[in-house]
Amino acid sequence: MRIRAAFTIIEVLIAIALMGIILPVLYRSTDVLNDSNRQLRRYLEQSEYDKRVAHALFLDIAASDGNLSIKKDDFDRLCMERTHNSLYGRAEAKVCWVVTKEDHILIRTEGTDYHLPVKDGEQIDTDAVSRDIVHFDVTYVKDKVLVVLQQKDKKPDAFLVQGITKPTPPKPKPIPPRRKKQANPPVRLQKKAPPKPSSFPGL
Repeated sequence: MRIRAAFTIIEVLIAIALMGIILPVLYRSTDVLNDSNRQLRRYLEQSEYDKRVAHALFLDIAASDGNLSIKKDDFDRLCMERTHNSLYGRAEAKVCWVVTKEDHILIRTEGTDYHLPVKDGEQIDTDAVSRDIVHFDVTYVKDKVLVVLQQKDKKPDAFLVQGITKPTPPKPKPIPPRRKKQANPPVRLQKKAPPKPSSFPGL
């Protein structure tokens, strides 16, 4: 009957030493893998959010009546005087997309009838949708609207909206020609016939 020999102390020490070398490497590789997964998740979430922002802007333009105003002064802005795409349950809304010059924040404003800058008594809903905007450009030619939006250290996003027709101004109602006032025709006086002599004498 053969008796199996046990591990020697040297073999046990060698195994412990190898485990001490291998385990830290495995832990570090696991941390690196978890960190890369977190970065990938943040990137995918940000990409999905950027797509939703671009989609909301696309719908605002596509559902508008074509009355778009593009201005670049104190802040770049695109305003749709009337659109059916409302995030707050309005049947029709005026929507503006504004980029602040100092903070480079893209803001979406929605209301019924307001001005920029907003005056006292005007109620609007405001959402800061993106930060670090370095380029926001809108081109409106014929029935096409080209939008280019770029954030810092990112590639520009661009999309085209077609079939947007500018509203035709109402035709002025024709003014009817004035009738010339006719002068009053001269009144002709009819001469009365002299009274007939009475057939009764003395009357």
